[in-house]
Amino acid sequence: MAKGYWINFFHSVSDPEKVEAYRKLAAPAMQAAGARFLVRGVPTKAYEAGLMERVVMIEFDSVEKAIAAHDSPGYQAALKALGNGAKRDLRIVEGLA
Repeated sequence: MAKGYWINFFHSVSDPEKVEAYRKLAAPAMQAAGARFLVRGVPTKAYEAGLMERVVMIEFDSVEKAIAAHDSPGYQAALKALGNGAKRDLRIVEGLA
């Protein structure tokens, strides 16, 4: 079974306190779902239409587990805490087998 990956691109942060509240709630919810953080930080270099904003890449055992983590009550509470604190683009993709 192919692994599943979250790739989360931040476009802008308008409220760092809301982002921090989100992170405090999101990390435990994702770890409970078996998440493994692979990348977390600002790019070293961005090309083409890339932004020099935070990127997070998380590995799950499957796409289904990645989707279930996103839809879990714990992660939904984290999203509520984030509110309009950041503009982001979250993609869930299947890894190569």
